[in-house]
Amino acid sequence: MGPSKNNGRKRLVSDINVTPLVDVMLVLLIIFMITAPMMTQGLDVDLPETTSKSLRQEDNSIVISLQENGDLFINKVPQVPALMVQELKKSYDANKDQLILLNADKKVPYGHVVKVMEDIKSVGFDKIGMITKPPEKQ
Repeated sequence: MGPSKNNGRKRLVSDINVTPLVDVMLVLLIIFMITAPMMTQGLDVDLPETTSKSLRQEDNSIVISLQENGDLFINKVPQVPALMVQELKKSYDANKDQLILLNADKKVPYGHVVKVMEDIKSVGFDKIGMITKPPEKQ
């Protein structure tokens, strides 16, 4: 009938059953493994400091310029914003490791700059840099 000592009374088992603990820990581990990649959404942009030395520019980098009036240029060639993604796809197919440099006028709305960055990321480019002007010395 089970362990009996001390005049037929059952003795208490003081061991911890770790099976439910391991089950809960494994479920939590799986949940964190699934949700961790979802928490890193957004644009990965490493903005250079304006007070540091300028970065060495690669010869094969693409410079996208945004002017205050909404004009868009790719390597100083005027582009229609709707066709920018197609032009970038051609460049991406030729070289997936190209650096994209974004040169935006400071009066361009932030939302417009983010939209262009989103379009660049949608093509597949991972390396995006911002062109800035160093502060003027007084």
